[in-house]
Amino acid sequence: MDNNAPKKSGILQAYLNFNVLYKILIGLVIGAIAGVILAASGVTALPPWISMFGTIFTRLLKMIIIPIVVGSLVVGASSVSPANVGRVGIRVVIIYLLTSACGVIIGLIMANIFQPHAALEAVTEMAAEAAGKTADVSVWTVIAEIIPTSVLTSLVNETVLQVIFFSLVFGLCLSFMKVSDDERIRTISTTMYNVFDCLAEIMMKIVRGIMQYAPIGVAVLICEVFAKNGAKVAGALLTVTIACFLGYAIHIVLIYGGLLKIFKIKIGTFFKEARTPFITAFVTRSSNGTLPTTMTAAENLGVEKEVYAFSLPLGATINMDGTAIYQGVCAFFLVMSCFGRGLTMGEMGMIVLLATLASIGTAGVPGAGAIMLAMVMQGIGLPIEEASVLAGAYAMILGIDAILDMGRTALNVTGDLTCTCCIAKRLGFLRDDSPLR
Repeated sequence: MDNNAPKKSGILQAYLNFNVLYKILIGLVIGAIAGVILAASGVTALPPWISMFGTIFTRLLKMIIIPIVVGSLVVGASSVSPANVGRVGIRVVIIYLLTSACGVIIGLIMANIFQPHAALEAVTEMAAEAAGKTADVSVWTVIAEIIPTSVLTSLVNETVLQVIFFSLVFGLCLSFMKVSDDERIRTISTTMYNVFDCLAEIMMKIVRGIMQYAPIGVAVLICEVFAKNGAKVAGALLTVTIACFLGYAIHIVLIYGGLLKIFKIKIGTFFKEARTPFITAFVTRSSNGTLPTTMTAAENLGVEKEVYAFSLPLGATINMDGTAIYQGVCAFFLVMSCFGRGLTMGEMGMIVLLATLASIGTAGVPGAGAIMLAMVMQGIGLPIEEASVLAGAYAMILGIDAILDMGRTALNVTGDLTCTCCIAKRLGFLRDDSPLR
Protein backbone atom coordinates (compact mmCIF):
# COMPACT_ATOMS: atom_id res chain seq x y z
CA MET A 1 0.00 0.00 0.00
CA ASP A 2 1.34 3.42 -0.97
CA ASN A 3 1.25 5.67 2.09
CA ASN A 4 2.21 8.64 -0.08
CA ALA A 5 -0.90 8.30 -2.26
CA PRO A 6 -2.72 11.61 -2.60
CA LYS A 7 -5.90 12.07 -0.59
CA LYS A 8 -9.19 11.94 -2.43
CA SER A 9 -10.46 15.30 -3.53
CA GLY A 10 -13.26 16.66 -5.61
CA ILE A 11 -16.63 18.35 -5.31
CA LEU A 12 -18.30 15.41 -3.53
CA GLN A 13 -15.49 15.06 -1.00
CA ALA A 14 -15.47 18.80 -0.34
CA TYR A 15 -19.24 18.66 0.20
CA LEU A 16 -18.96 15.76 2.65
CA ASN A 17 -16.16 17.47 4.60
CA PHE A 18 -18.08 20.74 4.99
CA ASN A 19 -19.95 21.22 8.30
CA VAL A 20 -23.41 19.66 7.88
CA LEU A 21 -25.26 22.30 9.93
CA TYR A 22 -23.78 25.07 7.79
CA LYS A 23 -24.86 23.15 4.70
CA ILE A 24 -28.41 22.95 6.00
CA LEU A 25 -28.38 26.68 6.75
CA ILE A 26 -27.15 27.36 3.21
CA GLY A 27 -29.91 25.07 1.91
CA LEU A 28 -32.43 27.17 3.85
CA VAL A 29 -31.15 30.38 2.28
CA ILE A 30 -31.06 28.97 -1.26
CA GLY A 31 -34.53 27.45 -0.90
CA ALA A 32 -35.96 30.70 0.53
CA ILE A 33 -34.50 32.83 -2.28
CA ALA A 34 -35.76 30.42 -4.93
CA GLY A 35 -39.19 30.35 -3.29
CA VAL A 36 -39.45 34.16 -3.18
CA ILE A 37 -38.48 34.35 -6.86
CA LEU A 38 -41.11 31.74 -7.76
CA ALA A 39 -43.76 33.54 -5.70
CA ALA A 40 -42.96 36.82 -7.46
CA SER A 41 -43.33 34.99 -10.78
CA GLY A 42 -46.73 33.62 -9.80
CA VAL A 43 -45.51 30.02 -9.42
CA THR A 44 -46.79 28.40 -6.21
CA ALA A 45 -45.98 24.72 -6.85
CA LEU A 46 -42.81 22.92 -7.83
CA PRO A 47 -42.73 20.25 -10.56
CA PRO A 48 -43.26 16.74 -9.12
CA TRP A 49 -39.73 15.62 -10.00
CA ILE A 50 -38.29 18.45 -7.86
CA SER A 51 -40.83 18.11 -5.05
CA MET A 52 -39.81 14.44 -4.87
CA PHE A 53 -36.49 15.39 -3.21
CA GLY A 54 -38.34 16.95 -0.27
CA THR A 55 -40.60 13.90 0.00
CA ILE A 56 -37.56 11.61 0.13
CA PHE A 57 -36.14 13.60 3.05
CA THR A 58 -39.33 13.40 5.15
CA ARG A 59 -39.67 9.67 4.45
CA LEU A 60 -36.06 9.09 5.51
CA LEU A 61 -36.74 10.86 8.81
CA LYS A 62 -39.82 8.75 9.50
CA MET A 63 -37.87 5.61 8.63
CA ILE A 64 -35.34 6.03 11.45
CA ILE A 65 -37.51 7.20 14.37
CA ILE A 66 -38.50 3.82 15.86
CA PRO A 67 -35.09 2.06 15.36
CA ILE A 68 -33.32 5.05 16.97
CA VAL A 69 -35.70 5.02 19.95
CA VAL A 70 -35.24 1.29 20.52
CA GLY A 71 -31.48 1.11 20.01
CA SER A 72 -30.45 4.27 21.84
CA LEU A 73 -32.86 3.93 24.79
CA VAL A 74 -32.03 0.28 25.48
CA VAL A 75 -28.31 1.11 25.42
CA GLY A 76 -28.79 4.27 27.47
CA ALA A 77 -30.95 2.62 30.12
CA SER A 78 -28.75 -0.48 30.39
CA SER A 79 -25.69 1.74 30.87
CA VAL A 80 -27.25 3.40 33.94
CA SER A 81 -27.19 0.64 36.53
CA PRO A 82 -28.02 1.35 40.19
CA ALA A 83 -26.11 -1.84 40.98
CA ASN A 84 -22.97 -0.18 39.60
CA VAL A 85 -23.30 3.44 40.64
CA GLY A 86 -25.36 3.20 43.85
CA ARG A 87 -26.78 6.32 45.48
CA VAL A 88 -24.79 8.72 43.29
CA GLY A 89 -26.09 7.29 40.03
CA ILE A 90 -29.75 7.23 41.08
CA ARG A 91 -29.66 10.84 42.24
CA VAL A 92 -27.79 12.03 39.16
CA VAL A 93 -30.28 10.40 36.79
CA ILE A 94 -33.26 11.80 38.73
CA ILE A 95 -31.92 15.35 38.79
CA TYR A 96 -31.04 15.16 35.07
CA LEU A 97 -34.56 14.07 34.17
CA LEU A 98 -36.17 16.68 36.43
CA THR A 99 -34.16 19.53 34.90
CA SER A 100 -35.02 18.24 31.41
CA ALA A 101 -38.73 18.26 32.32
CA CYS A 102 -38.35 21.83 33.59
CA GLY A 103 -36.70 22.70 30.28
CA VAL A 104 -39.68 21.47 28.27
CA ILE A 105 -42.06 23.44 30.50
CA ILE A 106 -40.00 26.63 30.10
CA GLY A 107 -39.95 26.09 26.34
CA LEU A 108 -43.75 25.73 26.26
CA ILE A 109 -44.13 28.88 28.39
CA MET A 110 -41.88 30.83 26.03
CA ALA A 111 -43.85 29.49 23.07
CA ASN A 112 -47.18 30.55 24.56
CA ILE A 113 -45.80 34.03 25.32
CA PHE A 114 -44.20 34.65 21.91
CA GLN A 115 -46.59 32.44 19.92
CA PRO A 116 -44.18 32.01 16.97
CA HIS A 117 -45.95 30.97 13.78
CA ALA A 118 -45.71 31.45 10.06
CA ALA A 119 -49.48 31.36 9.27
CA LEU A 120 -49.04 28.61 6.69
CA GLU A 121 -51.98 27.19 4.78
CA ALA A 122 -54.03 24.53 6.55
CA VAL A 123 -52.98 20.90 6.22
CA THR A 124 -55.16 18.08 5.01
CA GLU A 125 -58.39 17.07 6.76
CA MET A 126 -56.84 13.81 7.91
CA ALA A 127 -53.95 15.59 9.64
CA ALA A 128 -56.34 18.12 11.19
CA GLU A 129 -58.42 15.28 12.60
CA ALA A 130 -55.29 13.67 14.06
CA ALA A 131 -54.33 17.02 15.60
CA GLY A 132 -57.40 17.05 17.80
CA LYS A 133 -57.04 13.52 19.15
CA THR A 134 -54.97 14.44 22.20
CA ALA A 135 -57.45 17.11 23.21
CA ASP A 136 -60.17 14.49 23.76
CA VAL A 137 -58.04 12.12 25.86
CA SER A 138 -57.67 12.50 29.63
CA VAL A 139 -54.25 12.53 31.24
CA TRP A 140 -55.11 9.31 33.11
CA THR A 141 -55.88 7.54 29.85
CA VAL A 142 -52.56 8.72 28.40
CA ILE A 143 -50.67 7.40 31.44
CA ALA A 144 -52.46 4.04 31.29
CA GLU A 145 -51.84 3.69 27.57
CA ILE A 146 -48.10 4.18 28.00
CA ILE A 147 -47.98 0.45 28.80
CA PRO A 148 -48.38 -1.54 25.57
CA THR A 149 -50.57 -4.62 25.35
CA SER A 150 -48.42 -5.84 22.47
CA VAL A 151 -44.88 -4.67 21.85
CA LEU A 152 -44.98 -5.77 18.23
CA THR A 153 -48.19 -3.80 17.63
CA SER A 154 -46.60 -0.71 19.20
CA LEU A 155 -43.59 -1.07 16.91
CA VAL A 156 -45.69 -1.61 13.78
CA ASN A 157 -48.10 1.24 14.59
CA GLU A 158 -45.17 3.47 15.65
CA THR A 159 -46.78 4.27 19.01
CA VAL A 160 -43.76 6.21 20.25
CA LEU A 161 -44.58 6.53 23.96
CA GLN A 162 -45.24 2.80 24.31
CA VAL A 163 -42.02 1.98 22.47
CA ILE A 164 -40.11 4.32 24.80
CA PHE A 165 -41.64 2.69 27.89
CA PHE A 166 -40.80 -0.85 26.81
CA SER A 167 -37.28 0.14 25.72
CA LEU A 168 -36.56 1.72 29.11
CA VAL A 169 -37.90 -1.28 31.05
CA PHE A 170 -35.98 -3.67 28.79
CA GLY A 171 -32.77 -1.64 29.19
CA LEU A 172 -33.05 -1.38 32.98
CA CYS A 173 -33.59 -5.14 33.32
CA LEU A 174 -30.62 -5.71 31.03
CA SER A 175 -28.48 -3.46 33.23
CA PHE A 176 -29.13 -5.65 36.28
CA MET A 177 -28.44 -8.82 34.32
CA LYS A 178 -25.04 -7.46 33.24
CA VAL A 179 -23.89 -7.44 36.89
CA SER A 180 -25.47 -10.77 37.84
CA ASP A 181 -23.53 -13.30 39.93
CA ASP A 182 -24.49 -15.97 37.40
CA GLU A 183 -21.83 -16.10 34.69
CA ARG A 184 -24.29 -17.45 32.09
CA ILE A 185 -26.67 -14.53 32.63
CA ARG A 186 -23.78 -12.05 32.49
CA THR A 187 -22.61 -13.56 29.20
CA ILE A 188 -25.97 -13.59 27.43
CA SER A 189 -26.88 -10.11 28.71
CA THR A 190 -23.57 -8.73 27.46
CA THR A 191 -24.28 -10.32 24.08
CA MET A 192 -27.76 -8.75 24.02
CA TYR A 193 -26.31 -5.38 25.02
CA ASN A 194 -23.81 -5.62 22.15
CA VAL A 195 -26.67 -6.34 19.72
CA PHE A 196 -28.54 -3.16 20.72
CA ASP A 197 -25.29 -1.20 20.90
CA CYS A 198 -24.61 -2.28 17.33
CA LEU A 199 -28.16 -1.23 16.34
CA ALA A 200 -27.61 2.19 17.92
CA GLU A 201 -24.29 2.62 16.11
CA ILE A 202 -25.82 1.55 12.79
CA MET A 203 -28.62 4.09 13.26
CA MET A 204 -26.05 6.82 14.01
CA LYS A 205 -24.35 5.95 10.75
CA ILE A 206 -27.65 6.16 8.87
CA VAL A 207 -28.48 9.49 10.53
CA ARG A 208 -25.13 10.90 9.42
CA GLY A 209 -25.98 9.87 5.87
CA ILE A 210 -29.44 11.43 6.07
CA MET A 211 -27.95 14.65 7.44
CA GLN A 212 -25.66 14.79 4.41
CA TYR A 213 -28.75 14.66 2.22
CA ALA A 214 -30.68 17.08 4.48
CA PRO A 215 -29.51 20.33 2.77
CA ILE A 216 -31.10 19.18 -0.51
CA GLY A 217 -34.36 18.13 1.16
CA VAL A 218 -34.50 21.31 3.24
CA ALA A 219 -33.87 23.53 0.19
CA VAL A 220 -36.76 21.93 -1.70
CA LEU A 221 -39.20 22.00 1.24
CA ILE A 222 -38.32 25.61 2.10
CA CYS A 223 -38.68 26.61 -1.53
CA GLU A 224 -42.22 25.21 -1.54
CA VAL A 225 -43.08 27.06 1.69
CA PHE A 226 -41.82 30.42 0.44
CA ALA A 227 -43.40 29.94 -3.00
CA LYS A 228 -46.82 29.43 -1.39
CA ASN A 229 -46.53 31.91 1.49
CA GLY A 230 -43.97 34.52 0.42
CA ALA A 231 -41.14 36.05 2.48
CA LYS A 232 -43.40 36.80 5.48
CA VAL A 233 -42.43 33.49 7.10
CA ALA A 234 -38.86 34.71 7.73
CA GLY A 235 -39.98 36.84 10.69
CA ALA A 236 -41.45 33.75 12.35
CA LEU A 237 -38.05 32.07 12.39
CA LEU A 238 -36.56 35.10 14.16
CA THR A 239 -39.31 34.82 16.79
CA VAL A 240 -38.50 31.13 17.28
CA THR A 241 -34.82 31.98 17.78
CA ILE A 242 -35.59 34.73 20.32
CA ALA A 243 -38.02 32.49 22.23
CA CYS A 244 -35.46 29.66 22.42
CA PHE A 245 -32.54 31.80 23.56
CA LEU A 246 -34.65 33.63 26.13
CA GLY A 247 -35.75 30.22 27.40
CA TYR A 248 -32.10 29.14 27.63
CA ALA A 249 -31.26 32.24 29.70
CA ILE A 250 -34.25 31.79 32.02
CA HIS A 251 -33.34 28.14 32.57
CA ILE A 252 -29.80 29.07 33.60
CA VAL A 253 -31.00 31.75 36.02
CA LEU A 254 -34.02 29.99 37.54
CA ILE A 255 -33.21 26.27 37.38
CA TYR A 256 -29.41 26.18 37.65
CA GLY A 257 -29.19 29.27 39.84
CA GLY A 258 -31.95 27.83 42.04
CA LEU A 259 -30.19 24.47 42.35
CA LEU A 260 -26.90 26.12 43.29
CA LYS A 261 -28.72 28.21 45.89
CA ILE A 262 -30.57 25.21 47.34
CA PHE A 263 -27.34 23.19 47.66
CA LYS A 264 -25.50 26.25 49.06
CA ILE A 265 -22.92 26.43 46.30
CA LYS A 266 -21.20 29.77 45.59
CA ILE A 267 -22.80 30.92 42.36
CA GLY A 268 -20.03 33.33 41.35
CA THR A 269 -17.31 30.72 41.93
CA PHE A 270 -19.24 28.11 39.99
CA PHE A 271 -19.92 30.23 36.91
CA LYS A 272 -16.33 31.46 36.84
CA GLU A 273 -15.23 27.87 36.14
CA ALA A 274 -18.31 26.98 34.08
CA ARG A 275 -17.60 29.83 31.66
CA THR A 276 -14.94 27.92 29.70
CA PRO A 277 -17.00 24.77 28.95
CA PHE A 278 -20.02 27.02 28.22
CA ILE A 279 -18.13 28.96 25.55
CA THR A 280 -16.51 25.79 24.18
CA ALA A 281 -19.90 24.09 23.82
CA PHE A 282 -21.41 27.20 22.22
CA VAL A 283 -18.70 27.27 19.56
CA THR A 284 -18.30 23.52 18.93
CA ARG A 285 -21.98 22.57 19.42
CA SER A 286 -20.84 19.21 20.82
CA SER A 287 -21.42 18.00 24.38
CA ASN A 288 -19.06 15.06 23.86
CA GLY A 289 -16.41 17.28 22.28
CA THR A 290 -16.61 19.64 25.27
CA LEU A 291 -16.33 16.79 27.80
CA PRO A 292 -12.57 17.20 28.55
CA THR A 293 -13.11 20.91 29.24
CA THR A 294 -16.13 20.17 31.44
CA MET A 295 -14.16 17.57 33.40
CA THR A 296 -11.33 20.07 33.92
CA ALA A 297 -13.85 22.57 35.30
CA ALA A 298 -15.26 19.93 37.67
CA GLU A 299 -11.72 19.11 38.82
CA ASN A 300 -11.01 22.81 39.43
CA LEU A 301 -14.23 23.05 41.45
CA GLY A 302 -13.00 20.27 43.71
CA VAL A 303 -15.41 17.50 42.72
CA GLU A 304 -14.11 13.99 43.38
CA LYS A 305 -13.14 12.20 40.16
CA GLU A 306 -15.25 9.13 40.97
CA VAL A 307 -18.34 11.37 40.72
CA TYR A 308 -17.62 13.58 37.71
CA ALA A 309 -16.01 10.74 35.71
CA PHE A 310 -19.43 9.06 35.84
CA SER A 311 -21.91 11.94 35.90
CA LEU A 312 -20.47 14.15 33.14
CA PRO A 313 -20.26 11.49 30.38
CA LEU A 314 -23.71 10.34 31.47
CA GLY A 315 -24.98 13.92 31.29
CA ALA A 316 -23.63 14.26 27.75
CA THR A 317 -25.91 11.33 26.90
CA ILE A 318 -29.13 11.88 28.85
CA ASN A 319 -29.18 15.51 30.05
CA MET A 320 -30.74 17.61 27.30
CA ASP A 321 -32.20 20.70 28.96
CA GLY A 322 -31.44 22.96 26.00
CA THR A 323 -32.92 20.46 23.57
CA ALA A 324 -35.98 20.18 25.82
CA ILE A 325 -36.62 23.93 25.56
CA TYR A 326 -36.14 23.68 21.80
CA GLN A 327 -38.77 20.91 21.64
CA GLY A 328 -41.36 23.01 23.45
CA VAL A 329 -40.88 26.13 21.32
CA CYS A 330 -40.60 24.33 17.99
CA ALA A 331 -43.54 21.97 18.56
CA PHE A 332 -45.72 25.03 19.27
CA PHE A 333 -44.38 26.71 16.13
CA LEU A 334 -45.26 23.70 13.97
CA VAL A 335 -48.79 23.35 15.32
CA MET A 336 -49.53 27.08 15.29
CA SER A 337 -48.13 27.52 11.78
CA CYS A 338 -50.05 24.64 10.25
CA PHE A 339 -53.28 24.57 12.26
CA GLY A 340 -53.64 28.16 13.42
CA ARG A 341 -53.98 27.13 17.07
CA GLY A 342 -51.81 26.60 20.10
CA LEU A 343 -51.09 23.32 21.83
CA THR A 344 -53.80 21.71 23.93
CA MET A 345 -53.09 20.78 27.55
CA GLY A 346 -53.05 17.13 26.51
CA GLU A 347 -50.48 17.82 23.78
CA MET A 348 -48.30 19.88 26.13
CA GLY A 349 -48.38 17.10 28.72
CA MET A 350 -47.42 14.55 26.08
CA ILE A 351 -44.55 16.75 24.89
CA VAL A 352 -43.17 17.08 28.44
CA LEU A 353 -43.39 13.31 28.92
CA LEU A 354 -42.00 12.36 25.52
CA ALA A 355 -39.09 14.82 25.52
CA THR A 356 -38.09 13.91 29.09
CA LEU A 357 -38.14 10.14 28.57
CA ALA A 358 -36.55 10.37 25.12
CA SER A 359 -33.63 12.33 26.58
CA ILE A 360 -32.16 9.02 27.79
CA GLY A 361 -29.79 7.77 25.14
CA THR A 362 -30.56 10.10 22.24
CA ALA A 363 -28.28 13.03 22.96
CA GLY A 364 -25.25 11.40 21.35
CA VAL A 365 -26.99 10.99 18.01
CA PRO A 366 -25.95 13.55 15.38
CA GLY A 367 -28.93 15.74 14.54
CA ALA A 368 -30.59 14.62 17.81
CA GLY A 369 -32.65 17.79 18.21
CA ALA A 370 -34.28 17.46 14.80
CA ILE A 371 -34.83 13.71 15.17
CA MET A 372 -36.40 14.18 18.62
CA LEU A 373 -38.67 16.93 17.28
CA ALA A 374 -39.97 14.60 14.56
CA MET A 375 -40.48 11.91 17.19
CA VAL A 376 -42.34 14.28 19.54
CA MET A 377 -44.65 15.42 16.74
CA GLN A 378 -45.45 11.81 15.92
CA GLY A 379 -46.09 11.15 19.61
CA ILE A 380 -48.80 13.83 19.78
CA GLY A 381 -50.54 12.47 16.69
CA LEU A 382 -48.98 14.80 14.11
CA PRO A 383 -46.48 12.77 12.09
CA ILE A 384 -44.40 14.71 9.57
CA GLU A 385 -45.78 13.27 6.37
CA GLU A 386 -44.35 13.77 2.91
CA ALA A 387 -45.87 16.49 0.72
CA SER A 388 -47.55 18.17 3.73
CA VAL A 389 -47.24 21.76 4.90
CA LEU A 390 -46.12 20.34 8.27
CA ALA A 391 -43.04 18.96 6.52
CA GLY A 392 -42.34 22.43 5.13
CA ALA A 393 -42.63 24.03 8.57
CA TYR A 394 -40.33 21.34 9.97
CA ALA A 395 -37.77 22.11 7.27
CA MET A 396 -37.86 25.77 8.31
CA ILE A 397 -36.89 24.78 11.86
CA LEU A 398 -34.18 22.47 10.56
CA GLY A 399 -32.79 25.35 8.52
CA ILE A 400 -32.03 27.45 11.63
CA ASP A 401 -30.98 24.43 13.71
CA ALA A 402 -27.31 25.44 13.58
CA ILE A 403 -28.11 28.70 15.37
CA LEU A 404 -30.41 27.12 17.96
CA ASP A 405 -27.92 24.29 18.52
CA MET A 406 -25.25 26.69 19.82
CA GLY A 407 -27.39 27.83 22.73
CA ARG A 408 -28.90 24.47 23.58
CA THR A 409 -25.54 22.66 23.62
CA ALA A 410 -24.04 25.33 25.89
CA LEU A 411 -27.04 24.94 28.19
CA ASN A 412 -26.75 21.13 28.18
CA VAL A 413 -23.10 21.26 29.22
CA THR A 414 -23.74 23.86 31.93
CA GLY A 415 -26.52 21.63 33.26
CA ASP A 416 -24.19 18.62 33.42
CA LEU A 417 -21.71 20.58 35.53
CA THR A 418 -24.41 22.13 37.74
CA CYS A 419 -26.03 18.79 38.59
CA THR A 420 -22.64 17.15 39.18
CA CYS A 421 -21.56 19.84 41.65
CA CYS A 422 -24.91 19.74 43.47
CA ILE A 423 -24.84 15.96 43.94
CA ALA A 424 -21.17 16.07 44.98
CA LYS A 425 -21.92 18.75 47.58
CA ARG A 426 -24.99 16.90 48.88
CA LEU A 427 -23.25 13.53 49.28
CA GLY A 428 -19.90 14.83 50.50
CA PHE A 429 -17.84 14.21 47.37
CA LEU A 430 -16.05 17.56 47.37
CA ARG A 431 -12.32 17.65 48.11
CA ASP A 432 -11.11 19.55 51.16
CA ASP A 433 -9.58 22.24 48.92
CA SER A 434 -12.80 22.74 46.90
CA PRO A 435 -13.73 26.42 46.38
CA LEU A 436 -17.40 25.36 46.61
CA ARG A 437 -17.17 24.55 50.33
